[in-house]
Amino acid sequence: MPMSTAEHLHALHEQGFTLLPGVLDAAAVSSLRQLIDQLQPIHWDYCGLVDDHFKCVFNRGPEWLPYLDLPGVIELAEAALGEDCHLIGMTAWRNHPGFIGGDLHVDHLAMELPESLLADPTFALPMQICTAHIYLDDIDADLCPTLVIPGSHRAGRRPRTGETGWRGKSAEAVLCRAGDVLMFRSELWHAGSRNRTTDRTRYLLQVHYGRRMVAQKFSPYLAFHFNPEVLTACTPRQRRLLGDHTAAEYD
Repeated sequence: MPMSTAEHLHALHEQGFTLLPGVLDAAAVSSLRQLIDQLQPIHWDYCGLVDDHFKCVFNRGPEWLPYLDLPGVIELAEAALGEDCHLIGMTAWRNHPGFIGGDLHVDHLAMELPESLLADPTFALPMQICTAHIYLDDIDADLCPTLVIPGSHRAGRRPRTGETGWRGKSAEAVLCRAGDVLMFRSELWHAGSRNRTTDRTRYLLQVHYGRRMVAQKFSPYLAFHFNPEVLTACTPRQRRLLGDHTAAEYD
């Protein structure tokens, strides 16, 4: 029986991550891979020797809008970050054979806190940013699995140089199927890993959500402007995710 949004939210609080299986079907996976293959680098994007990286792809055209608020994913994002949460980034990747991946890290740590406080089961650390990894391949041990350390969001700090575990726990590979989505909070210790295959490229779409007061990260910042075709095609929820909020204290 599929997990409910409440159960996924509990996992985010307890483990720091949760896997939503079968969010995209095979046809949607194929369509999204084709969209990534059609991308051309602009601004700070690049196509490298072992990986290709495209930022703010939601702004390329209306065809990307459905991935802002995928069923099951958006309900979890709103439950974790508030019903007025918004998008702070959407990045597409192709990781080719030879790709190395990143070291153990956290994406964002709002503040360092004593581990004794975070270990208290009555204390629930509020989430500020969550990332959805939308996998477009069957991920095995050789094809760049995301590595996570369960519960490490309660460390209250970033991993130190050379650190590979926390409280006796080592990083675990998230093995999953094309169409699955990994949601994790920004304080979780996690890492990329190598593409050890000789003939497969990992396709990945990252969708980053933040609370209302977390700034949107739309590069190249002052030069960024919304694609009018995208805005015209948005649903009300998608417009809010792109920043069309009601007035608040700091607006």
